[in-house]
Amino acid sequence: MSTLSTIRTRAEFLAANRGLRVARPGFVLLARPNGGQGKRYGITVTRKIGNAVVRNRMKRRFRALLRAALPEKGLPDHDHVLIGRDRGVERNFASLRAELAEALELAARGKGDPPRRRRRR
Repeated sequence: MSTLSTIRTRAEFLAANRGLRVARPGFVLLARPNGGQGKRYGITVTRKIGNAVVRNRMKRRFRALLRAALPEKGLPDHDHVLIGRDRGVERNFASLRAELAEALELAARGKGDPPRRRRRR
């Protein structure tokens, strides 16, 4: 079983944002090759989701999901970032687990969502 490490710097999160994107109802999974640094993960939950209690609960659930799924289903030498969505707060754990397995499978096949269009400012 390979060890997992976490993504900590803003630059690493921004680099992952340029990778493959797979959206599910509870979260968005970003996956990007990291140049041989092993399987790494990061979690982002914005203030739009709720107060600190809600965001921390969501991050704990995501951390448990990733630690269970990434060692066997994660992409080798990739950064995996989960971005929480508003509907992810009330979803039950089993459906989140199934969505993550599906998202990792799609990412492994290279079948992400189409690139987002840039917003005009």
